[in-house]
Amino acid sequence: MPNKSTYIATTALSAFLLFMVQPMLAKQMLPVFGGSSSVWIACLVFFQLWLLAGYAYADWLSRLAPRDQARAHLVLLAASALSLLPHHAPMQGAGSFPSLTIFLHLLGSIGLPYLALASTSPLLQSWWVRRSGRAVPYGLFALSNLASLLALLLYPWMIEPRFNLGTQFAWWSGGFVLFAGLCLALAWQASPVREEEMQPQSPQPISLGRRALWVLLPMCSSMMLCATTTHLTQDVAAIPLLWVLPLAVYLVSFILTFEGERFYSRLVVPRLLALMVASMAYALFRFGIGFPLLVTLPLFLFGLFTVCWFCHGELFRLRPPTGSPTRFYLHIAAGGALGAMFAGLVAPVIFTNTYELPLTLAFASALALVVLWGQRWSARLLWATCVALMIYVPITQSRGYRFGSLAMTRSFYGSLRVTESHNPPGAVTSRHLFNGIIEHGIQIFSDSLRHEPTSYYARDSGVGLALEACCNGRPRRVGVIGLGVGTLAAYGNPGDTIRFYEINPQVERLARAFFTFLRDTPASVQVVPGDARLSLQAEPPQHYDVLVIDAFSGDAIPVHLLTREAMQVYLRHLAPGGVLAFHVSNQHLDLAPVVGMLADDAGMRAIQIDSHSNKPRGEFAADWVLVTGNPVVYLNPDILAASQPIARIPRLRLWTDND
Repeated sequence: MPNKSTYIATTALSAFLLFMVQPMLAKQMLPVFGGSSSVWIACLVFFQLWLLAGYAYADWLSRLAPRDQARAHLVLLAASALSLLPHHAPMQGAGSFPSLTIFLHLLGSIGLPYLALASTSPLLQSWWVRRSGRAVPYGLFALSNLASLLALLLYPWMIEPRFNLGTQFAWWSGGFVLFAGLCLALAWQASPVREEEMQPQSPQPISLGRRALWVLLPMCSSMMLCATTTHLTQDVAAIPLLWVLPLAVYLVSFILTFEGERFYSRLVVPRLLALMVASMAYALFRFGIGFPLLVTLPLFLFGLFTVCWFCHGELFRLRPPTGSPTRFYLHIAAGGALGAMFAGLVAPVIFTNTYELPLTLAFASALALVVLWGQRWSARLLWATCVALMIYVPITQSRGYRFGSLAMTRSFYGSLRVTESHNPPGAVTSRHLFNGIIEHGIQIFSDSLRHEPTSYYARDSGVGLALEACCNGRPRRVGVIGLGVGTLAAYGNPGDTIRFYEINPQVERLARAFFTFLRDTPASVQVVPGDARLSLQAEPPQHYDVLVIDAFSGDAIPVHLLTREAMQVYLRHLAPGGVLAFHVSNQHLDLAPVVGMLADDAGMRAIQIDSHSNKPRGEFAADWVLVTGNPVVYLNPDILAASQPIARIPRLRLWTDND
């Protein structure tokens, strides 16, 4: 009888490493894509596709002779370990197809080790069945998801804050070597000297309908994971690391259902699913109503859990009772990959806004109708009604998005929407640019305000005061990271040069088509496409009098713009006596102390300036930190009057590229 504890340890370690490397790699790639939260969705699609590759490899391997299995797996483990040797593989620019860039980088950096880790759970279960002659130990699959959940929760709260990326990868590589040794030992245990030692297996024939459900049920749960993550991070709350919660919920549903049928009841879960589908439908239907975050976040997270609980519970009920489980897991991985591809790759291309969540709920309702068809006619009527209801919801959403909208577009970097309103008195026209729920600019088209800077860039804001104090009336050279609607061009005078850096090409198109700041300014305006830091690193010194770093109001903070190395890049482009203006307005993070530490490290002075809102003029409350060594600026009376001390956070360390 094989030693089950070794199987348990190897399965748990492989799953832990599998989910530990995912946020590590996503964090490594964020700088190239401006900190966009879509990086995680693209990574999730890749991980689902490569999980499918791992399961396909396990299924192929399980059909070989035992000795051949051991030899083949030895080759994969050795090649995987060798691929982890230190090598320099720089991340290339995002290009026209960011998702493809991410896929190729992940494939080159972690492809073989991830394949070996992904194949472990089904492969070890196959070896256990062959050596023991017992039933498939589906509890090992639940255990692997528990280990994955542990890695997911430990990383953002215990590992990332304490260890830099270099240390993380070193420890992860050591863990992989340990895993490879355990897996190799099990491979030779599973390859008996005599073929007659193998326990006979008598798999039952599986119908085509059951195989289809093996794919469709995990496809639905994977779609629900991606769609909920997108909805929460773009349309509900711009909170850093919010993507951790949906993935944790997804894993918990696997843990409960594959631990045994005692955690899934057909009497309870379908009824709960109907309730949650109706509740989420109502929340999505009431487009434009700002439900409290403490209501919306639990609602959609529990809704995600309920859909996954139903899909995975029914999936476990349909599991093959005997024989090798690798083909079953291959179907599950295929469904997961299809669902992630639709929600993560196809939906952003075919939809101008985030409609995939109600469509996924319609899909879940249709699956419930099929799976529960044998119940009473009232249940069939209920689920048919749910399908129709969830198809109607995106129609209502589309009308809501289009009301007052002049343009809607969507790309890897998010959903952009330009709206127009007419506010009394005088029915003054104003236009607004939104990226998800974050407003990135406003222009008021009245005679007195058309050319006035608005939103976060009012004349009494930190950047407004810096532009006024920097140059004593001479022509200015200004760099701006983040275009928005081009509001800062309103400060331009004849002879000035204002150079914007913008990673999303659709932002420039909308700024030029629906707003007039860029074309009305008398200054010379240039827009540089691509990630700002990479562009600045490639350029000769620009000698900016003011360099504005304005990219921190969204959900995924581009940390690479707030590191010691980034600061050195900015200083190389700053003219003598110039000013760095950091826009640090953020609902959830206090970034002023981080900028303060960067200024101290560079031997410069940091000044925090908070301005207030003025709705009639379209001005928002804004927090800015000015960094300069020029006493003409930091002793300016207007700046002195508006400045306030920067709070210091105990144990906060200077951010670097290796963090």
